[in-house]
Amino acid sequence: MAYFVAILETIDKEKDAEILEVHKAYLQKYIDQGKIFAKGPFTDHTGGLIIYKADTYEEALNLAENDPVILEKTRKMTFKEWKSTLK
Repeated sequence: MAYFVAILETIDKEKDAEILEVHKAYLQKYIDQGKIFAKGPFTDHTGGLIIYKADTYEEALNLAENDPVILEKTRKMTFKEWKSTLK
């Protein structure tokens, strides 16, 4: 398994707040499946970060692109593969 980071910058705060619970429910499904390593908001309220665990870049990107905050265009995403140096 590899790790992939989605940095999600909020671009529509009002609409983002309206779909926050749908976004959280979407992520919980993949937390339960072991596909999300970590997630959380930035303390400055500008968005958040999700670290996906997946077999391929394409699999992780598909999960990230189908997040309601991306589909509804309330957040802009930067997506990269990430290498953990923790042992």
